[in-house]
Amino acid sequence: MKSFFKFGLPWAISLGFVFFLGLYLGSERIVVPDVPISKSGPWEHNPQRTSAERKAHEIESIQTNRVKGKFPTKSPPMPPNLQRIMQGADIVERLGSYLDAVRSMDKSNVRQVIQAFEELPNGYGRHLEMKLLMRSWTNFDPEGALAYASTSLDAKSERRFGISEALAGWAVKDLDAAIEWARNNHAGPDPNDNPLLVGIVKGLMETDLDAANRLFLSLPNGTAKWQSSTILADKFARSGTNEAIAWASNYPRDEPRQRETVLGQISAKLAQQDLPATAYWAKTMDPEPGALRVVENLIANWADRDPANAAKWIDQLENPDRKMHAMNELCGRWALSDPVATAEWLNTYPPSRSLDRTISTFVNRIHGKDPEGAIGWAQSIADPKLRQESTAIALETWRRTDPAKADSWQRKTGNAQSPGISPKN
Repeated sequence: MKSFFKFGLPWAISLGFVFFLGLYLGSERIVVPDVPISKSGPWEHNPQRTSAERKAHEIESIQTNRVKGKFPTKSPPMPPNLQRIMQGADIVERLGSYLDAVRSMDKSNVRQVIQAFEELPNGYGRHLEMKLLMRSWTNFDPEGALAYASTSLDAKSERRFGISEALAGWAVKDLDAAIEWARNNHAGPDPNDNPLLVGIVKGLMETDLDAANRLFLSLPNGTAKWQSSTILADKFARSGTNEAIAWASNYPRDEPRQRETVLGQISAKLAQQDLPATAYWAKTMDPEPGALRVVENLIANWADRDPANAAKWIDQLENPDRKMHAMNELCGRWALSDPVATAEWLNTYPPSRSLDRTISTFVNRIHGKDPEGAIGWAQSIADPKLRQESTAIALETWRRTDPAKADSWQRKTGNAQSPGISPKN
């Protein structure tokens, strides 16, 4: 008997509540009355109006008629238990109950589910619930879902996300219709750069990654293409290292700027999840601007984990431009955490013009803590202009911390920028 009160009774109460909720949502029928569109103004039989605009106007007409008293001002109330849970703070109960409501959503109870959604606080905190609402709604009325998102959601925090999710759901059901709606309803300054198509790419990649990639490749360069490449890079990175590298490497070379962006986006993801594979890829890539982006992302992650081994990897690079770029990236990061180890590594290389940029980076990193040492390193820079700039930075800091020694050094050297002074002294 004690076992029943401890386990059986709560289970029975929960089962009864779920049964009641499903019965209520499944049996309630909310009929949306047919409201004629106003015969006055530009809406009258205008074939140029999109279907979404017409649906939005219908919604506005219904709301106006409610104010005038033609229709009830309130939707039928939600079941008390659902209303209590939706307004509560327990996210598990709230999402569970809301999910049950969304699952049973159809044309007969769409108003009730919308009311449950609108009981939630506005803003970014209900994006998950909005995604569920839009995806379920588009299964039977995509244009209605888009009309609601376009007119009823907050323009600053919710509208763009809601439209994107509705288009994503529609694209899986009817790609051509979703694309047509996106093109007809894009109101941006550039008709070719359509951010609404990003939502369609997002929907396609959930079920057909190749189709999503084809649509992405067909987009003109611009914001929409950049946003699409961002979500595709994340998707391919989660699909596997080899798939991600193949996708980025196969991007057309006749679009060098976007290709560089794609290589950078993929390498930023892979360097976090598969450092050895990213290192091999960065080492074996053909020379191109995108290869340097891959190196940057590799070193950005490696320097935080194991800068000494990153330095050994750099020492083995054969491509001189890639090697110097990697040295500069590592020096700029390693010097902040361990300037002594960084200096020891740099001292394994003889002074040269190719090393000037890395030495200048090192000076910029250490002059705040060791201005005298920074001046010594600045003097090893071969390029006269860069040497003078780096020395001036270190000398200014030195004057603030120890003006007597700084002035003494300047008098002895005559402010000469001699490349013969060893940074080791």
